[in-house]
Amino acid sequence: MHEKTRMRSSSLQSDNRKSKIQNRKLVGIFAIALTFIFGGVEARAQQTGKIFRIGFLDPSNASGMAVLVDAFRQELSKLGWIEGKNIAIEYRFADGKNDRLPELAAELVRLKVDLITVTGGPPTLTAKKATTTIPIVMVTPGDPVGAGLVASLARPGGNVTGLSSLNPELNGKRLEILKDAVPKLARVGLLRTPLGVTGDLQLKELRPAAVALKLRLEEIETQLDAKGLESTFQAAKQKQVGAIMTFATRTFFAERKRIVELAVKYRLPAIYPQKEFVDEGGLMSYGVDYDDLFRRAAVYVDKILKGAKPAGLPVQQATKFEFIVNLIAAKQIGLTIPPDVLARANKVIK
Repeated sequence: MHEKTRMRSSSLQSDNRKSKIQNRKLVGIFAIALTFIFGGVEARAQQTGKIFRIGFLDPSNASGMAVLVDAFRQELSKLGWIEGKNIAIEYRFADGKNDRLPELAAELVRLKVDLITVTGGPPTLTAKKATTTIPIVMVTPGDPVGAGLVASLARPGGNVTGLSSLNPELNGKRLEILKDAVPKLARVGLLRTPLGVTGDLQLKELRPAAVALKLRLEEIETQLDAKGLESTFQAAKQKQVGAIMTFATRTFFAERKRIVELAVKYRLPAIYPQKEFVDEGGLMSYGVDYDDLFRRAAVYVDKILKGAKPAGLPVQQATKFEFIVNLIAAKQIGLTIPPDVLARANKVIK
């Protein structure tokens, strides 16, 4: 009797030990599963030692884009992506030569980068032609649907997503501000480059806006080297324009310092699409906060590297807009900005 009791007790103890061992195994498996679920890409990267490669394609130059590239990198860093640790960025700049974009895009594809970040419409179109499989995050195209970059903002489809700057729509507003700021303005010089569909979209907005405001728009083809820009401003004076504005492109952005200096030299009022022109001494700017757009682009990169598909990430439009007036620049060219225009500004530099 006692022997049967001992055997029964021994069997129960053995079952309990087995049960505890199985429970420990289940807990261990569950813990590992949680590590993969919540650790995501970072956990896998640490285990495999993989460094994700990001291509960065821009039509302008490295020095001109430095301020925005820094914003992009800083935001990536905040999200846990550090160059040399778990990401490597392959920078490719066309130096204002759009005909180089296909070659640079093809080079990034050959490098088998995990993702390509592109700035502006032409580079996005080029990258899209170069690959249908590598995810593409675009920054600043004005009308990505109209340019054929995505099927729609809500459902981009394909391998392209990112952010829109709304620049074509904002050009008319810039023209309106320029007329309000410069009394008796009749002719406006538009500095432009041949940009294909992207340029056509900007002109589509600007030409009727000029007619509605009773302004004559003098379109001036511009070469963005030092000699070409000087010739552009000489042509503007010959055409007797009363003010100037530029296409909203990365190439003009990269040459903003020289453009602002020439506007002062030729005493021409100007409105620019980005605040960074005013930072260089420009008269006025109205447009989106590009620093914000590049930081938000880093969020898209983060999501895609963690497994999200571009086709399922809606394209976001710009949400921050700024109107900035520089009274120091106005004084340099002998212009008095009307009080009602100053009252509309988000920021006035005195």
